[in-house]
Amino acid sequence: MVCFAIIADISGKWAGTIVTPDGQDIAVTYNFKVDGDKLTGTADSPAGSVSVDEGKIDGDKFSFKVNVSGTDYPHTGKIYADSLAMDIDFGGTKSHFTVKKAQ
Repeated sequence: MVCFAIIADISGKWAGTIVTPDGQDIAVTYNFKVDGDKLTGTADSPAGSVSVDEGKIDGDKFSFKVNVSGTDYPHTGKIYADSLAMDIDFGGTKSHFTVKKAQ
């Protein structure tokens, strides 16, 4: 039996809100581009736009990091039919959030 990993295409715009460990709500928009198992794009917030770095997709899971003012924020996530569930690491404290496909 042969199994093939299906790489999900999450290309496009996704929007949601991150709740930081200190309780702040930050509106975010991710603009993803998928090329095979490589994930690139940008993450936009009121603080500006940063690139999505070291992005990878493996089946229904993905990971990447963004660098804001010299600090890396690793993201891990899972792909669902209508949303992306993500965890962001704020220096050892994780925050879970969901983004939905934006128009």
